[in-house]
Amino acid sequence: MKISWKQKLSSRRFWAAVAGFFTALGAAFGIDSMTSNQIVAVISALGILAAYIIGESCVDVSRARDTKGESNSDS
Repeated sequence: MKISWKQKLSSRRFWAAVAGFFTALGAAFGIDSMTSNQIVAVISALGILAAYIIGESCVDVSRARDTKGESNSDS
């Protein structure tokens, strides 16, 4: 079964799991809570950015298909 990275990277659950994983690692290695909060903030920001980029690319692809379909029907 092939992993759909596009779907994974736009998943809030995936990014919550990544943030949780690194938070748990930080707790295991004795990182203070302020550093842990900063790590979670950075991971959350990356998740939001990835979801936005993927979402916009899907919209662009859809728009391009619609435009292509309209130009072919004019012929």
